[in-house]
Amino acid sequence: LWQMEAVSLRQQLQDLQESHRKLLGEELSGLSSEELQNLENQLEMSLKGVRMKKEEILSEEIKELSQKENLIHQENIELYKKLDLIRRENTELQKRVSDQVSYKLSIGCDLNEPINLQL
Repeated sequence: LWQMEAVSLRQQLQDLQESHRKLLGEELSGLSSEELQNLENQLEMSLKGVRMKKEEILSEEIKELSQKENLIHQENIELYKKLDLIRRENTELQKRVSDQVSYKLSIGCDLNEPINLQL
């Protein structure tokens, strides 16, 4: 029983190896035009399946990249809002410092000298 199984498996292996060589375009000289046509049809069907799988994968990648693009765009908008807020705060602080300097200059204080207050 095991010997018959081994013989059967060896034959299957040889058939698969021969089929593989044919699919690779090797050892085609002994094939008839009908066998070559069948092989061509097999290859076309395989190629069609490969292309469909490739298109599916590329479509998924495009979808994922599009989602990432949208997230990055939203983050960019948020960062611009934060930047604008910081600029406005900075402008306000500069205005306050400028107003304080102007006030001190208008009352005659030298900014480099310490101010002494007396009662």
